[in-house]
Amino acid sequence: MVIIIFFIAHWFLSLFFQTFFLHRYASHKMFTTNKFYEGTFYLLTYICQGSSFLNPRAYAIMHREHHAYSDTEKDPHSPHFFKDVFQMMIYTAKSYRLHVKKLKEPEERFKGNIPEWRFVDFIGSSIVSRISFGILYILFYVEFATQPWMYLLIPIHFLMGPIHGAIVNWCGHKYGYQNFDNGDKSKNTTPFDFLMLGELFQNNHHKHPNKANFGAKWFEIDPVYPIMKLMHWMRIIKLRKAYL
Repeated sequence: MVIIIFFIAHWFLSLFFQTFFLHRYASHKMFTTNKFYEGTFYLLTYICQGSSFLNPRAYAIMHREHHAYSDTEKDPHSPHFFKDVFQMMIYTAKSYRLHVKKLKEPEERFKGNIPEWRFVDFIGSSIVSRISFGILYILFYVEFATQPWMYLLIPIHFLMGPIHGAIVNWCGHKYGYQNFDNGDKSKNTTPFDFLMLGELFQNNHHKHPNKANFGAKWFEIDPVYPIMKLMHWMRIIKLRKAYL
């Protein structure tokens, strides 16, 4: 039971900070916040993603490229140019690494207004940090695992962030239904997206990329949006007025 709780907690905490901080804040600036809370969210993103920490600057640039070139050959992770999800993940990882090391100069429109904390970026992207988190995951399983099959979950902990991204980018542009004709292949994979915290409302999101609520119809529930509204009410963040 402890292992299951730990796995679920890691899944949703990692995913929450990926969608809340990396996607909705770093990439789209759907809300503003002060430097203290920005730094707090930055650290929590590192802690919760652990061995699969994603650099906010690299993430934001790639995501902006994705919106600009959705499902074209310039899209950094469209599933329609790869035989399987693993090839897409490898290509995405290579593109991401170029941005992390600043070996690729992005277009001017994709730069700027991105949170950066170079110390956390350096530590979080280091092999020492990734291995250290990996060892902690293994030790936790050694202490609490009661069945051999539980150890099969460990690789998912190692690659939690990329796995979330692969599910969203593959399924969100291949399977489901469309509310809007966006000129791409984006889909809403499910009408209630609890498993991916609203990220699989890709068709809605590509229609309104800066809208905080990824749901569009009454039955499409984005679980993160009510949390953002609560944070807005508590004055932790300030949502864009048009999207309250």
